[in-house]
Amino acid sequence: MAYKIEFGKFFSYSFSLDCVIFGYEEGQIKVLLIKRAIEPYLGKWAIIGDLVYPDEDLPNAASRILADLTTIDNVILHQGSTFGKPDRHPQGRVITTAYFALVRIDEINAQAESWAEEVCWMPVNKVKDLAFDHKDILDSTYEDLKRKLRYEPVCFDLLPEKFTLNEMQQLYEYAYNAELDKANFRKKIRPIPMIHLKEKQTNVKHRPANLYSFDSERYENLVEEDSYTFKM
Repeated sequence: MAYKIEFGKFFSYSFSLDCVIFGYEEGQIKVLLIKRAIEPYLGKWAIIGDLVYPDEDLPNAASRILADLTTIDNVILHQGSTFGKPDRHPQGRVITTAYFALVRIDEINAQAESWAEEVCWMPVNKVKDLAFDHKDILDSTYEDLKRKLRYEPVCFDLLPEKFTLNEMQQLYEYAYNAELDKANFRKKIRPIPMIHLKEKQTNVKHRPANLYSFDSERYENLVEEDSYTFKM
């Protein structure tokens, strides 16, 4: 028996975007959340997200939603996975796609706007409950981030421009929830093109550590010459 397509049903869905913004601070990878000031899930913490306008393409919508709810703009957003369980939204069928960004927290001044009541940076491993299926979206996107940390130099998008090797190690320890041997970690990162800045930390209670920066230009040249592959 031939299946009769009812086009009215197929064109009655809504589409949303959820922006997962990761940062790194005090040895913890954090995610930027908003507290909802509207129903559904009034008063619940959530990922930054909203519906896509009919005349918007996805990258523009992601940037607009992020700016509307947190005032953040000029960050590079990458498209992630799509989530479409029929019951994921209590008001009807809403399919959503995650966009994610890696930022330096001290360079971001997030402020609650529109129907966002508050914003906060929360350590990823301490997020327990979020509105809608946002915990699933966060978990899935965090797994994407951890895969990238192994094979792409994205850790330097999270670390300060000038960082210590201990800060770099702490980032990986937090991401993989594992204590890493210092000597082995230093050996593994030795091939990564980094610049020893001949500077040390200031205003710290412990012995100041040496500061480094990522040599992105040298990295790009090595990749272009096919003489280096990033792997952690």
